Amino acid sequence: MSAPATGAGRQFDPGPSPAGITLRRLVEYPDTDASGHFHNGSVIRWIEAAEAVLHARLEMADITFPHSPRVHLEVDFRERLYFLDDIDIDLRVTDVGHRSVRYQFEVRRGAAVAVSGLFVATYLPRGADRAQPWPAAVRRALREGGDRSRP
Repeated sequence: MSAPATGAGRQFDPGPSPAGITLRRLVEYPDTDASGHFHNGSVIRWIEAAEAVLHARLEMADITFPHSPRVHLEVDFRERLYFLDDIDIDLRVTDVGHRSVRYQFEVRRGAAVAVSGLFVATYLPRGADRAQPWPAAVRRALREGGDRSRP
């Protein structure tokens, strides 16, 4: 996180930032296909793994993970990734609505962005037939959880 902004001798606290995480992974053999590079379906597993770790580190996975289906997904494939490439999966909350959350993601090899996109998940607790409002603590954690990456 960057240092607080300064101006006229004062420091301004930027306040809490939306939740996000960066995970480091290897492209594993099952992530590849006959062409020798990663299969497009691997991206969904990578971003869902990042989401699961983020929610666990926000201490809300037991509330959200069995009850937050994805309702929209956009993916742009830019570069190939190969078996044993070191990659970073960067996932950031960009908007928290009453009943949904929007994430942006990038999958990088070094500085090169191989995949980017966004997805939207909604809150659908067991037994509900339509999306419900997020619990207040979940909404706050998503909006203010900050970077949950670890070295």
